[in-house]
Amino acid sequence: MQKSDIDFEGIYMGSTELLYVIANDVFAQFPGYVRGVVIAHGVKNGDSPYELISMLRSAEVSVREQFKEETIVEDPRIVSWREAYRSFGAKPAKFRPSMEAMARRVLHNQEIPSINILVDIGNLVSLRHIIPVGGHAIDFVKEGLSLRAANGDEKFTPFGSDEIESPLPGEIIFAEGDKVLTRRWTWRQANHTLLVETTTAVEFNVDALPPVSIGEVEEICREISELVERFCGGHTRHEIMTEKNARIRIDEIK
Repeated sequence: MQKSDIDFEGIYMGSTELLYVIANDVFAQFPGYVRGVVIAHGVKNGDSPYELISMLRSAEVSVREQFKEETIVEDPRIVSWREAYRSFGAKPAKFRPSMEAMARRVLHNQEIPSINILVDIGNLVSLRHIIPVGGHAIDFVKEGLSLRAANGDEKFTPFGSDEIESPLPGEIIFAEGDKVLTRRWTWRQANHTLLVETTTAVEFNVDALPPVSIGEVEEICREISELVERFCGGHTRHEIMTEKNARIRIDEIK
Protein backbone atom coordinates (compact mmCIF):
# COMPACT_ATOMS: atom_id res chain seq x y z
CA MET A 1 0.00 0.00 0.00
CA GLN A 2 1.37 3.41 -0.94
CA LYS A 3 0.96 6.68 0.93
CA SER A 4 -1.28 7.94 -1.86
CA ASP A 5 -3.89 5.35 -0.86
CA ILE A 6 -4.69 7.50 2.19
CA ASP A 7 -6.99 10.33 1.20
CA PHE A 8 -6.57 13.34 3.46
CA GLU A 9 -8.43 15.79 1.27
CA GLY A 10 -9.79 18.51 3.53
CA ILE A 11 -6.82 18.76 5.88
CA TYR A 12 -4.75 21.04 3.77
CA MET A 13 -5.42 24.05 1.54
CA GLY A 14 -6.44 26.21 4.49
CA SER A 15 -9.02 23.81 5.92
CA THR A 16 -9.24 23.57 9.71
CA GLU A 17 -10.53 19.99 9.62
CA LEU A 18 -8.11 17.41 10.96
CA LEU A 19 -8.88 13.96 9.63
CA TYR A 20 -8.17 10.45 10.82
CA VAL A 21 -8.29 7.60 8.30
CA ILE A 22 -7.94 3.82 8.42
CA ALA A 23 -6.66 2.37 5.16
CA ASN A 24 -8.98 -0.05 3.36
CA ASP A 25 -6.18 -2.63 3.29
CA VAL A 26 -6.29 -2.93 7.08
CA PHE A 27 -9.93 -3.99 7.03
CA ALA A 28 -9.29 -6.33 4.10
CA GLN A 29 -6.38 -8.02 5.87
CA PHE A 30 -8.13 -8.24 9.25
CA PRO A 31 -11.85 -8.99 8.77
CA GLY A 32 -14.01 -7.87 11.67
CA TYR A 33 -11.51 -5.28 12.89
CA VAL A 34 -13.04 -2.26 14.66
CA ARG A 35 -11.37 0.78 16.20
CA GLY A 36 -13.22 2.94 18.69
CA VAL A 37 -11.88 6.48 19.01
CA VAL A 38 -12.62 8.68 22.02
CA ILE A 39 -11.80 12.35 21.41
CA ALA A 40 -11.56 14.81 24.30
CA HIS A 41 -10.85 18.53 24.28
CA GLY A 42 -10.41 20.98 27.13
CA VAL A 43 -9.16 18.36 29.60
CA LYS A 44 -7.01 19.06 32.64
CA ASN A 45 -4.46 16.32 33.20
CA GLY A 46 -2.33 15.80 36.30
CA ASP A 47 -1.48 13.34 39.03
CA SER A 48 -4.09 10.65 39.52
CA PRO A 49 -6.27 10.90 42.61
CA TYR A 50 -6.42 8.05 45.11
CA GLU A 51 -9.78 6.93 43.73
CA LEU A 52 -8.43 6.35 40.23
CA ILE A 53 -5.31 4.58 41.47
CA SER A 54 -7.53 2.31 43.59
CA MET A 55 -9.53 1.44 40.48
CA LEU A 56 -6.28 0.51 38.71
CA ARG A 57 -5.22 -1.71 41.61
CA SER A 58 -8.63 -3.43 41.60
CA ALA A 59 -8.23 -4.13 37.87
CA GLU A 60 -4.87 -5.74 38.60
CA VAL A 61 -6.45 -8.00 41.23
CA SER A 62 -9.10 -9.03 38.69
CA VAL A 63 -6.43 -9.95 36.12
CA ARG A 64 -4.63 -12.14 38.68
CA GLU A 65 -7.91 -13.87 39.51
CA GLN A 66 -8.80 -14.54 35.86
CA PHE A 67 -5.46 -15.52 34.31
CA LYS A 68 -2.28 -17.46 34.82
CA GLU A 69 0.92 -16.52 33.05
CA GLU A 70 1.28 -20.03 31.60
CA THR A 71 -2.12 -19.96 29.90
CA ILE A 72 -2.82 -16.30 29.13
CA VAL A 73 -1.78 -16.84 25.49
CA GLU A 74 -4.79 -19.16 25.15
CA ASP A 75 -7.29 -16.41 25.84
CA PRO A 76 -9.20 -15.66 22.60
CA ARG A 77 -8.65 -11.90 22.96
CA ILE A 78 -4.91 -12.43 23.03
CA VAL A 79 -4.84 -15.21 20.44
CA SER A 80 -6.38 -12.93 17.79
CA TRP A 81 -3.76 -10.22 18.34
CA ARG A 82 -0.84 -12.63 18.35
CA GLU A 83 -2.07 -14.02 15.03
CA ALA A 84 -2.41 -10.51 13.62
CA TYR A 85 1.15 -9.67 14.66
CA ARG A 86 2.46 -12.82 12.98
CA SER A 87 0.67 -11.87 9.76
CA PHE A 88 2.83 -8.76 9.29
CA GLY A 89 6.06 -10.39 10.45
CA ALA A 90 6.16 -9.47 14.16
CA LYS A 91 6.95 -12.41 16.43
CA PRO A 92 4.48 -12.06 19.34
CA ALA A 93 6.89 -13.64 21.83
CA LYS A 94 9.28 -10.74 21.12
CA PHE A 95 6.79 -7.98 20.31
CA ARG A 96 3.82 -8.46 22.60
CA PRO A 97 0.49 -6.69 22.04
CA SER A 98 0.21 -3.92 24.62
CA MET A 99 -2.51 -5.47 26.77
CA GLU A 100 -0.72 -8.83 26.89
CA ALA A 101 2.53 -7.15 27.99
CA MET A 102 0.71 -5.23 30.70
CA ALA A 103 -1.24 -8.27 31.91
CA ARG A 104 1.96 -10.31 32.12
CA ARG A 105 3.53 -7.59 34.24
CA VAL A 106 0.55 -7.78 36.59
CA LEU A 107 0.79 -11.58 36.71
CA HIS A 108 4.39 -11.15 37.87
CA ASN A 109 2.89 -9.35 40.89
CA GLN A 110 4.11 -5.98 39.68
CA GLU A 111 1.92 -2.91 39.97
CA ILE A 112 1.30 -0.78 36.91
CA PRO A 113 2.83 2.57 37.91
CA SER A 114 0.57 5.58 38.09
CA ILE A 115 1.80 8.12 35.48
CA ASN A 116 -0.99 10.69 35.24
CA ILE A 117 -4.76 10.68 34.96
CA LEU A 118 -5.05 10.16 31.21
CA VAL A 119 -2.41 7.43 31.04
CA ASP A 120 -3.92 5.67 34.04
CA ILE A 121 -7.40 5.74 32.49
CA GLY A 122 -6.08 4.01 29.37
CA ASN A 123 -4.26 1.36 31.41
CA LEU A 124 -7.26 0.81 33.67
CA VAL A 125 -9.65 0.20 30.80
CA SER A 126 -7.16 -1.98 28.94
CA LEU A 127 -6.74 -4.24 31.98
CA ARG A 128 -10.46 -4.36 32.69
CA HIS A 129 -11.29 -5.59 29.20
CA ILE A 130 -8.00 -7.18 28.02
CA ILE A 131 -8.09 -5.02 24.94
CA PRO A 132 -5.51 -2.59 23.48
CA VAL A 133 -6.18 1.01 24.53
CA GLY A 134 -3.73 3.72 23.48
CA GLY A 135 -3.91 7.44 24.20
CA HIS A 136 -2.31 10.21 22.14
CA ALA A 137 -2.06 13.92 22.85
CA ILE A 138 -3.45 15.82 19.87
CA ASP A 139 -2.81 19.39 21.08
CA PHE A 140 -0.07 19.88 18.51
CA VAL A 141 -1.03 17.39 15.80
CA LYS A 142 -0.82 19.22 12.47
CA GLU A 143 -1.19 16.47 9.85
CA GLY A 144 -3.74 13.77 9.27
CA LEU A 145 -3.68 10.62 11.38
CA SER A 146 -3.76 7.21 9.76
CA LEU A 147 -3.70 3.54 10.61
CA ARG A 148 -2.04 1.81 7.68
CA ALA A 149 0.72 -0.46 6.47
CA ALA A 150 4.15 1.16 6.57
CA ASN A 151 6.11 1.95 3.43
CA GLY A 152 9.33 1.59 5.42
CA ASP A 153 10.62 5.14 5.05
CA GLU A 154 8.57 6.71 7.86
CA LYS A 155 10.35 7.96 11.01
CA PHE A 156 9.79 6.76 14.57
CA THR A 157 11.35 8.03 17.79
CA PRO A 158 10.49 5.52 20.53
CA PHE A 159 9.34 6.59 23.96
CA GLY A 160 12.40 7.10 26.17
CA SER A 161 14.87 7.33 23.27
CA ASP A 162 16.37 9.94 20.95
CA GLU A 163 17.27 7.43 18.27
CA ILE A 164 15.23 7.58 15.07
CA GLU A 165 14.22 4.32 13.42
CA SER A 166 11.94 3.25 10.60
CA PRO A 167 9.22 0.60 10.59
CA LEU A 168 9.41 -2.46 8.38
CA PRO A 169 7.49 -2.35 5.10
CA GLY A 170 4.04 -3.84 5.60
CA GLU A 171 4.08 -3.37 9.36
CA ILE A 172 0.84 -1.85 10.68
CA ILE A 173 1.53 1.64 12.03
CA PHE A 174 -0.40 4.57 13.44
CA ALA A 175 1.04 7.76 12.01
CA GLU A 176 0.76 11.52 11.70
CA GLY A 177 1.84 12.05 8.11
CA ASP A 178 5.22 10.29 7.95
CA LYS A 179 5.81 10.45 11.72
CA VAL A 180 5.04 7.09 13.31
CA LEU A 181 3.09 7.41 16.55
CA THR A 182 2.80 3.67 17.27
CA ARG A 183 4.76 0.79 15.78
CA ARG A 184 3.35 -2.69 15.23
CA TRP A 185 -0.24 -1.50 15.61
CA THR A 186 -0.43 -1.52 19.41
CA TRP A 187 3.13 -2.28 20.47
CA ARG A 188 5.21 0.82 21.22
CA GLN A 189 4.40 4.53 21.26
CA ALA A 190 6.56 7.44 20.12
CA ASN A 191 7.63 10.47 22.13
CA HIS A 192 5.69 12.77 19.83
CA THR A 193 2.18 12.37 21.26
CA LEU A 194 2.81 11.20 24.82
CA LEU A 195 0.16 12.16 27.37
CA VAL A 196 1.76 14.63 29.77
CA GLU A 197 0.50 16.96 32.48
CA THR A 198 0.10 19.83 30.02
CA THR A 199 -2.03 17.79 27.59
CA THR A 200 -5.39 19.47 26.93
CA ALA A 201 -6.63 17.38 23.98
CA VAL A 202 -6.43 13.63 23.63
CA GLU A 203 -7.65 10.76 21.50
CA PHE A 204 -7.90 7.19 22.79
CA ASN A 205 -7.80 4.23 20.39
CA VAL A 206 -9.75 1.13 21.40
CA ASP A 207 -8.72 -1.73 19.13
CA ALA A 208 -10.86 -4.82 18.65
CA LEU A 209 -10.40 -7.99 16.67
CA PRO A 210 -12.90 -10.87 16.90
CA PRO A 211 -14.20 -12.17 19.27
CA VAL A 212 -14.61 -8.63 20.66
CA SER A 213 -17.84 -7.17 19.28
CA ILE A 214 -18.61 -3.70 18.02
CA GLY A 215 -21.13 -3.40 20.87
CA GLU A 216 -18.41 -3.98 23.45
CA VAL A 217 -16.20 -1.38 21.76
CA GLU A 218 -19.08 1.09 22.02
CA GLU A 219 -19.43 0.36 25.74
CA ILE A 220 -15.69 0.72 26.33
CA CYS A 221 -15.66 4.08 24.54
CA ARG A 222 -18.48 5.30 26.77
CA GLU A 223 -16.55 4.08 29.81
CA ILE A 224 -13.46 6.04 28.77
CA SER A 225 -15.55 9.15 28.10
CA GLU A 226 -17.12 8.95 31.54
CA LEU A 227 -13.74 8.50 33.25
CA VAL A 228 -12.14 11.39 31.34
CA GLU A 229 -14.98 13.79 32.10
CA ARG A 230 -15.08 12.65 35.73
CA PHE A 231 -11.38 13.08 36.44
CA CYS A 232 -10.21 15.59 33.80
CA GLY A 233 -13.29 17.59 32.83
CA GLY A 234 -13.50 18.81 29.26
CA HIS A 235 -15.91 17.43 26.71
CA THR A 236 -15.75 14.13 24.86
CA ARG A 237 -17.25 12.35 21.89
CA HIS A 238 -16.49 9.03 20.28
CA GLU A 239 -16.58 7.36 16.89
CA ILE A 240 -16.58 3.72 15.88
CA MET A 241 -14.29 3.24 12.88
CA THR A 242 -15.21 0.38 10.58
CA GLU A 243 -14.83 -0.42 6.91
CA LYS A 244 -17.95 1.69 6.31
CA ASN A 245 -16.81 4.52 8.57
CA ALA A 246 -13.06 4.72 7.99
CA ARG A 247 -12.66 8.50 7.97
CA ILE A 248 -13.44 10.81 10.90
CA ARG A 249 -12.58 14.25 12.25
CA ILE A 250 -10.52 14.68 15.40
CA ASP A 251 -10.45 18.46 15.62
CA GLU A 252 -12.81 20.19 18.03
CA ILE A 253 -16.28 20.41 16.52
CA LYS A 254 -18.13 23.46 17.80
